[in-house]
Amino acid sequence: MHFYRPLSPIQAMTFDLDDTLYDNHPVIDKTEEEVLRFVREYDLRFNHFTNDDLYTFRNIVADQEPDICHDITRWRWLSSKMMFCHYGYSREDAQKGADDIMAHFTYWRNKIDVPLETHQILTQLAEKLPLVAITNGNAEPDACGLGQYFQFVLKAGPDGRSKPYCDMYRLAAQKLELEPHAILHVGDNLLTDVEGAIRSGMQACWINSDNRTLMEEKDVRLLPHVEICRLASLLSLV
Repeated sequence: MHFYRPLSPIQAMTFDLDDTLYDNHPVIDKTEEEVLRFVREYDLRFNHFTNDDLYTFRNIVADQEPDICHDITRWRWLSSKMMFCHYGYSREDAQKGADDIMAHFTYWRNKIDVPLETHQILTQLAEKLPLVAITNGNAEPDACGLGQYFQFVLKAGPDGRSKPYCDMYRLAAQKLELEPHAILHVGDNLLTDVEGAIRSGMQACWINSDNRTLMEEKDVRLLPHVEICRLASLLSLV
């Protein structure tokens, strides 16, 4: 554990999800694989598709709606709908097809292997202070066994612009009825988590599970209050 700024008393903690509480890479890789398989089997005209074909429609949607980057679930849905429309589906059938793809995506997206230690640490922390999840992603804590630890979950899109924008950090403080400086945000990303939290008035904990060197990281613009390599270290802060 390394301290870079003085810590004020912590009255609540907010958590990033992906790559903070679990390794997100395996589940994303598997999800993309299964979604592509589903699309290929949905219509014979799609059986040659690659992920590049799917991303073509995502890029078109992004060009048409630049702010869609703040709601990646809706972005994926709109991209799927556009794909069906491009291939001659009616609006109603295109919407149904997009819904079908998203249902398949959601199923696989939440097959997350959450480490036992994460459950143990969150259980102990939740007994001491309120915990909140703040995510740019589309994992569902209730579906992957993490929902019981959090007072509430804030998601980019429905709850504001994605981190590092301040929207969700400020909303979390408002809902917790706490001053931002009384909250410690924990996350793996130096830009979206550390810089975003600090610019919102919160304290920031960088979880460095890959043993990287902070001063060699290209995204370092603001130092965290504290750096840890394991979630268990949080127990000594409360």
